[in-house]
Amino acid sequence: MFLDILRNRNPQLMEVALDLHRTGDILPDTYVIDLDTLIENAKNLAKLASQEGIELFYMLKQIGRNPLVAQKIVTEAGIQKAVVVDYKEALVLMSHGLKIGNVGHLVQIPTKLIEKIMRYGTDYMTVYSLEKLKEIIEIAEKLGVNQGLLLKIIEPGDCIYDGQYGGFHISQLDVVMDLVKSSEYVHIAGITSFPCFLFDDNQELSVTENYKTLMRAKEALEKKGVSDLLLNMPSATCVKTIPMIKSLGGTQGEPGHALTGTTPLHAVSDQAEIPAMVYVSEVSHNLDGRAYFFGGGYYRRGHFQQVAIYQPGSRTPKIDRVYPLKDESIDYYITTHHSHEVGSTVLGAFRTQMFVTRSDVAIVSGIRNGAPVLEGLYDGLGNKIRR
Repeated sequence: MFLDILRNRNPQLMEVALDLHRTGDILPDTYVIDLDTLIENAKNLAKLASQEGIELFYMLKQIGRNPLVAQKIVTEAGIQKAVVVDYKEALVLMSHGLKIGNVGHLVQIPTKLIEKIMRYGTDYMTVYSLEKLKEIIEIAEKLGVNQGLLLKIIEPGDCIYDGQYGGFHISQLDVVMDLVKSSEYVHIAGITSFPCFLFDDNQELSVTENYKTLMRAKEALEKKGVSDLLLNMPSATCVKTIPMIKSLGGTQGEPGHALTGTTPLHAVSDQAEIPAMVYVSEVSHNLDGRAYFFGGGYYRRGHFQQVAIYQPGSRTPKIDRVYPLKDESIDYYITTHHSHEVGSTVLGAFRTQMFVTRSDVAIVSGIRNGAPVLEGLYDGLGNKIRR
């Protein structure tokens, strides 16, 4: 999906990934992250967001909840707080003392973790059931904490992925308001939905029906006396969409794939963000004219289409296509259209969500100035690997 753009815009990353595999510093099924380029992308996002008055929360699930990257984003790019996709990611960042801006959006907080997370502190908790709202109120009152809430709004016709359903209908807002008003320890800070932008058939990012739902909810809440609502509008937050968020009245964005230059928009055109990630594997064996390389990082929505294969001793790649896996398959191996020498290095560039893979993550600095340093190896859940 991104291989051609990576070869054009960040060939140094591919060269370093090749060397790391050949020296044995990394194993097959490793994503290599160009830390300096990622931070430069983050700086550009932060600068533009500041100019537009948009608050940003960084998201790192797609590169494995990596705490080293998070710390660098905070200290060098100035995006101070994270949005966490689920409670497990919250726990990883909490263990490293990193600040959380929003928790609960795609995955609500389990009952027994609400107090721990609230004691730690988060600017906002996204909530989308009355039962969970009651739990948050109970803990907020116990701790004496005034907790900001983002209400996730949903209506028929909204674009929602399977496995992500949940939200308040606009017709429920009266009941929600009554419950919130019953306590002095919570307040409605804003509303949210996902995705607010999607890559369309014209290869552009367009506004989804979800945005229209948010606008109707905003109007309904304002009629009930709720003012200064934040509009959290995630999905494909990047330099291109930050002005769109502003023009649509949004106040918050959540850059994730933009940090590594891997939103769908980046696959079809050069954007401000430079690609900062490559997948590394190795040819395991051949059978009937096809090569099989080690898997582990395959993501079904990743549009994994082609790879660059470097035979031992060669720095000139052969480009080959890969076969997509069927739904009943586990990616023990991924298959190419042609055979290749066993032990060859395989490089790929596609969309991923590392936290749902079994891949390793190698963080490398110094690529841009020709002095690469392997800063650390991690698993896809943010845990450091010590070999």
